[in-house]
Amino acid sequence: MGLKEVVDVGGGVGAMLNMIISKYPHINGINYDLPHVIADAPHYPGIEHVEGDMFDSIPSGQAIFMKWILHDWNDEQCLKLLKFCYNALPDFGKVIVAEYILPQTPEENAAARNASRFDVLMIIVCLGGKERHEKEFEALTKRAGFASFRVCHQAYIETGEGKRGQSCLHRRHLQFKIMIKFFVAS
Repeated sequence: MGLKEVVDVGGGVGAMLNMIISKYPHINGINYDLPHVIADAPHYPGIEHVEGDMFDSIPSGQAIFMKWILHDWNDEQCLKLLKFCYNALPDFGKVIVAEYILPQTPEENAAARNASRFDVLMIIVCLGGKERHEKEFEALTKRAGFASFRVCHQAYIETGEGKRGQSCLHRRHLQFKIMIKFFVAS
C-alpha cells in the first residue's frame, strides 16, 4: 500500500515537509502549526497548511512527523502530545520523531558533548524542556499506548564555524557536531 499521508506537527512554514513531498510526490502533506506561523507559510504543491494547537488536538494521518518538538516540553506535556498522536493514527500508523538522543553513559565525542549542550539549552530556554535518553523516549511512547519503539536512523550534522551575529550557538565560534536520531513508535 505504501505511505500516502504525513502530518508534520509543529512544522513551521512547511519547509521540512516540502523536502519530503518534493522527493516523494505521491505523499500528501499536512503542515500543522499555530495560526500566526501558518499565516507566513508559502504555498507548496501537495501540502495543506492547517492551523491549530498541538496541545488541543493533532490532525489524523497515516504517519505523524515531529522534528525537535518533544525536547521543548516536560514529560507530562510530551506524554499528552504522544497520546494525541496515538489517537490520530490509524491501525498500523506510525509517529516518526527526530530528536537528539543523549547517550546512556557519558561519551567522549563531539556528538555526545553537543547533545549535552542542547540539554542544558533546553533547560534554560524551555521551562521543563530537556533532551532525553533512548530509554526515556521508549517509556514515554509505551505510556502513550504505542506497542513498539525503535531507533531507525541517525543523521550526523556538522556545522561550519560560526560567525558573530549568526545564532547564540555559534557566538564562540564553535564547530558543532550533532547526532540526530529518528525513532518510530507504532
